[in-house]
Amino acid sequence: MIIENNLFLLFFGYNFCMRTHHDFSPVKRRLLRFHPSAFLLVAQLIMLILYAIFDGSHSQRALISAFSAGILVLVVWVVSASSSIAWLTWGLAVPTFVLSVLSAIFTNTILFALSSLIEAVLYFYTAGSLIAYMLGDDRVTTDELFALGATFTLLAWGFAYLYMVCQIWIPNSFVSSMIIDRPFTFIEYLSLSFTNLTATGLGDIMPISPTGRILVMLTQFTGVGYVAMVVSRLISMSTQKRIA
Repeated sequence: MIIENNLFLLFFGYNFCMRTHHDFSPVKRRLLRFHPSAFLLVAQLIMLILYAIFDGSHSQRALISAFSAGILVLVVWVVSASSSIAWLTWGLAVPTFVLSVLSAIFTNTILFALSSLIEAVLYFYTAGSLIAYMLGDDRVTTDELFALGATFTLLAWGFAYLYMVCQIWIPNSFVSSMIIDRPFTFIEYLSLSFTNLTATGLGDIMPISPTGRILVMLTQFTGVGYVAMVVSRLISMSTQKRIA
């Protein structure tokens, strides 16, 4: 039943986005009034709870991933003004959805790794779209404030999926002295991602392979760079207001 509902939502979203720009522009304007970035941020937090509940089940985790891909497509469609971007977004979302559902049905690790890899790209692309959306004008709206938090969660999710793919394709890339009798769960990968993005230095999982170490370094660099971008933008806008 869950798979049927997700297929219906994906089919409906595809037909909806294929309408002409003239037809759905008023709809996008109305949706923008409801702060789509806030919707995405809340959805991400709900997904966090769902992962905590169903993280031990491969099929449930795959279905949650498919559902989250649909949420990302909706938000990117709302905040983007280019119809060409819609094609690129669906080009990432459809394979993610299909592979996630197939991996849930057949419990196939390779399919799940491929879907996770594409989903990581989709998360990073959505984060980039929100950053472009926030930098698109010289004022800060309420939705852009929500986008600040939503973008950070998107980056964390993206790197968590990359960690998981790395561990599948290169076993023992990440190790822990406290977790030795089972595979890492997605929540544990996500915790590692948040730890490195925020540079808190907390965590019990360590990268030991070269690929794992590089991914962790990229996460740390991205986290510091994102914070620097936000701070510099706020300072720049504050200076412009004083000059005006």
